[in-house]
Amino acid sequence: MTDEELKREILALKEEKKALFLVHNYQRGDIQDLADYLGDSLGLAQQAAENPAELIVFCGVWFMAESAKILSPQKEVLLPRREADCFMAGMVDVEGLREMKKRHPGAKVVCYVNTNADIKAESDVCCTSANAVKVVEGVDADTIIFVPDRNLARYAQRFTRKKVIPWEGYCYVHTRIAVEEVLESKKKHPDALFLAHPECEPPVIDLADEVLSTGGMVRFAKESDHTKFIVGTEEGILYRLRKENPGKMFYTAGSAKMCWNMKINTLEDVYLSLRETRYRIDVDEKIQKKAKIALDRMLLYV
Repeated sequence: MTDEELKREILALKEEKKALFLVHNYQRGDIQDLADYLGDSLGLAQQAAENPAELIVFCGVWFMAESAKILSPQKEVLLPRREADCFMAGMVDVEGLREMKKRHPGAKVVCYVNTNADIKAESDVCCTSANAVKVVEGVDADTIIFVPDRNLARYAQRFTRKKVIPWEGYCYVHTRIAVEEVLESKKKHPDALFLAHPECEPPVIDLADEVLSTGGMVRFAKESDHTKFIVGTEEGILYRLRKENPGKMFYTAGSAKMCWNMKINTLEDVYLSLRETRYRIDVDEKIQKKAKIALDRMLLYV
């Protein structure tokens, strides 16, 4: 089938099965076009919890679909490609986290939503890049263990007197955004604002005009009087930014940085996922109940 034929088949199946399409900002443009809700991790988590649809097709990566299932265990959640995982989520393990908790007995664990269910179940509260600072400040503890992203942990540390102990994980996409590339981009586009994601390395954060989640970038670009922006995050968001702001210009911070796992989903995968009800997300009930507590607490900090 052609892409247009696939889109027609997908929309027909979607209506027949009353499915809700949740799509992350980093997905391919043709998949973004199918979204009922297009957003970042926080917005997608909210939709998963609040929308009455009983079937969710989650076009993102494993931990996102898993979080939707945790928040709504009675719903059926599908991930079009099982291999769509997150490398950073795989950088933290339960045994290692338990050891860190033993070394810091008075600390509370703030867990970035970019983690698997077993890590969420070991945590006190989850956060996203949009509300990490609020969560760290709101937790009733003077010492915070922050997993798994060291850069988001260090960004939160800038805004609190609490001690934030980072797990040494990272996003391979954001760590590839280099100071030299940003400076070159700013030289090429001197009247552009540089928007950086808080998963970027601290020296890159220091060059930013605004530090924002992907959802924050979408809102800021729409509301800003500026017309030119250098975007320091995965290149998939440029499709949405350009589509929603036709009178504005958006540039990558150097060469375009791509997340392989975010791009693995295709129209054919989405079609087969709906047609064959694959791949179902299941979470162990004991882990689901504990992880849900941490996710529910995260939603209090919106």
